[in-house]
Amino acid sequence: MKHHEPPAPPELGEHDGLSYALFLPDRPAAGGVVILHGAGSRKESHFDFGRVCRDRGLAALAFDARGHGRSSGRFGPAAVGDVLAMRDVLAVHAPRIALRGSSMGGFLAIQAAAAEPSIAAVAAICPAPPALLARGIASGDLVDFEVDEQATVQWLGTLDPADSVARLSPRTALLLLHARGDERVPYTASEELHAAAGEPKRLIVFPGGHHRSLQHDLEVQNLTARFLEDAF
Repeated sequence: MKHHEPPAPPELGEHDGLSYALFLPDRPAAGGVVILHGAGSRKESHFDFGRVCRDRGLAALAFDARGHGRSSGRFGPAAVGDVLAMRDVLAVHAPRIALRGSSMGGFLAIQAAAAEPSIAAVAAICPAPPALLARGIASGDLVDFEVDEQATVQWLGTLDPADSVARLSPRTALLLLHARGDERVPYTASEELHAAAGEPKRLIVFPGGHHRSLQHDLEVQNLTARFLEDAF
C-alpha cells in the first residue's frame, strides 16, 4: 500500500486576541487570502481551502472571529477592523491580499473590502445580508457564539449591502457563489448584490446544494482560487 504523508500543518499565531492559522507556500506567494468563517463556526472548518491556496502558491490565513474558537472577546461592530488587522498580518507574506468568506464571513468580506481600497478581490459564498444576521441575533436563533447583541444589531441596522458592494468597483473584483438550495440565505440575496455591484464581478448560482455545500467542494475551491489569482 502506498503511504501518503499528511499535509503540513499551518503556523498558529495570535494577534490582538485573534487566533489565526497561516498557510505559506514553499515559494514566494503570488498573493494572499484571508479566510472568514460563518456564524458559529471557526477557522479549522476552512483549513481545506487554506491547503488548496498553499498548494497553488498562495498564502492564506484563517482566523477565529471574536466570540468564536480561540479568539477573545465578543463579536460586534469591531469585526470589520479585525478582518483588516488580519489582512495586515498576512500582508507581510504576500504582495496583494484578497478575502474569501462564507455566510457571515461573506458579509464581512464585502464590508471590509468596501472600507479598504487595497483589497484585490472578494469571494463571497452564500453571503448573509446584515438584516438577516440582525434578526438571527435578536431572536436568539444565532446562539453558537458570544456576541454583543445590542451593539451588533444596532450596527447591522445601519448597513446598506447594495451600497457596500457598489463601492468595490472598479478596484476590487467580486465573485459571488450561491447554492440555489440554500435553506438559510436565499440565493436571490446574491443576485441582488450582483445587480448592485459594478465591474469586475461574477455570479455563479449552483443547482441544488445547501448553505454549507459550496464551502468544501474542491471544484468550487479551485474555481475560487483561480478567480483570486486572476485578480492578483
